Amino acid sequence: MMTLISLGVFAGTLGVSIFAIAATVAPRADRIMAALLGRPQSQRAPLAQLVLAERRIAVRRWAAQPRSAATIRPRAAA
Repeated sequence: MMTLISLGVFAGTLGVSIFAIAATVAPRADRIMAALLGRPQSQRAPLAQLVLAERRIAVRRWAAQPRSAATIRPRAAA
């Protein structure tokens, strides 16, 4: 009886692990195969474009932060 229970438990965990691997690999299978075959990817953005995008995001976040009246007054007086 214990043998059947242990086989059931291990078969269930094997099934769940195979499903998890398939669910994470399947959406990117074409990219994975292209990388394994040595084909260059055209979807990769150059590093300079990524850096500029990150700067734009940082500036937008900084500009979206609320400012208190205490920080605005000295700038207006100057």
